Amino acid sequence: MSGKILIVDTVATNRIVLRVNLVASRHEVRLCASLDQARATLNGPLPNLIICDTANGEDAAFAFFRSVKSDPKTSHIPIIATGQFDTPQARVAALEAGADDLLAKPLSDDVLQARIRSLLRAQDAESELRLRDDTKRALGFAEAQQAFVTASEITVVTARTDTAQMDCAKLVTGEGRRCNRVAPQQLLTCFNLNPFPDLFVIDATNVAETGLGMEKPQIYKLVSELRSRSETRHAALLVRFPECADDVAAMVLDLGANDIVPATADPGEVAHRINALLQHKHQQDRLRDTVRYGLQAAVTDQLTGLFNRRYALPHLKRMADRAAATGRDFAVMVLDIDHFKAINDSHGHAVGDEVLTEVADRLRNNLRAIDMIARIGGEEFLIAMPDTTSREARDAAKRLCALIQNNPFQSATNGKSIPVTLSIGVALGHGQQLADNGTTEIMGRADAALFDAKTSGRNTIAVSPA
Repeated sequence: MSGKILIVDTVATNRIVLRVNLVASRHEVRLCASLDQARATLNGPLPNLIICDTANGEDAAFAFFRSVKSDPKTSHIPIIATGQFDTPQARVAALEAGADDLLAKPLSDDVLQARIRSLLRAQDAESELRLRDDTKRALGFAEAQQAFVTASEITVVTARTDTAQMDCAKLVTGEGRRCNRVAPQQLLTCFNLNPFPDLFVIDATNVAETGLGMEKPQIYKLVSELRSRSETRHAALLVRFPECADDVAAMVLDLGANDIVPATADPGEVAHRINALLQHKHQQDRLRDTVRYGLQAAVTDQLTGLFNRRYALPHLKRMADRAAATGRDFAVMVLDIDHFKAINDSHGHAVGDEVLTEVADRLRNNLRAIDMIARIGGEEFLIAMPDTTSREARDAAKRLCALIQNNPFQSATNGKSIPVTLSIGVALGHGQQLADNGTTEIMGRADAALFDAKTSGRNTIAVSPA
């Protein structure tokens, strides 16, 4: 996966060497010799990722990180900080300033390349979700921002029996967080976690010790299994690895781990990475929810809760295709509320909306589960009934007309009783006959039948000749 990468380093040799390695991996690279030059560069086309050296001024570099992350235009750009990071406090300070990962010099090219691929993958996935969320908002489906959800499930996967290296209690630093431990083999064979965790912390710190801990193939299988299974695909994965195990770090990132942390990392750094992963996981969950709800809203009529035309016509096409394949008949009804304009003019649009909602509820509650009902116009509805004969369609249309006529509507707005009637046009689809014509022909026949019902006195049904 290639991307546009901005390198910020005051040492020309460092910039050149890093550029050569990244260009060889088909990345597009821009070089900056100072932080001021980097800030100016960010006013133009934005990079996908920033690699910034901190060796010649941590305070200035951290201020640059904060400015990048605080600007809505650049806050999504991941930052890899490079430097010495001699103390745990320096590492935590860099992360708190906005760095997404820290790589100590001399850089491991394998780990750097794997980290770049991991961050670019995550950025692409988040960008796609945000794009869909922005589209949903542009369509008018915006919702109020929800508060951050603190309840989290954490599972530590470790083969250790001691508690010196990974104590569950140390991870539960936020209200509502629950943590448990599980052995790697138990997770791979049973996989019956309930509820499924938001975060897996995989303890591979003793992978190099003979006879202890997990072997490398087991670690790799564990990460790939967690990332590929539907139940845990969106869970965050943090892998703790030992020193001098860059091959493990690079491999688990390529297999789908969200973050890695060395075994020697200070508890404060581990806690910061866990907090960041959980927050990002919950944000991603909310984005997926808004996309899901946005898709539902895009095919649903807001007033009545019925499907809209955008959903109804493709559904009708699929029903026609199925009828053509099975040779079974189906029916299409187009329904219209009689004199609906007069209701709006006499009682107001609020009452008109009440009538539309009540008609929708009555129709929906008096149809089969397999029937599809949609609002396709102001006071016009569509009903598609699979596996339905001509007689069954006529009987259903008569029943719906009587259901509306015999029960006047009581308005909650003005307290008045409002008589309402329907006119219904019915058309039948006859299996193979409809295969070449699609839905346009049968919708045209149903509309023509509705016109006949209207002109013949309303509150009636008309059936289109086959």
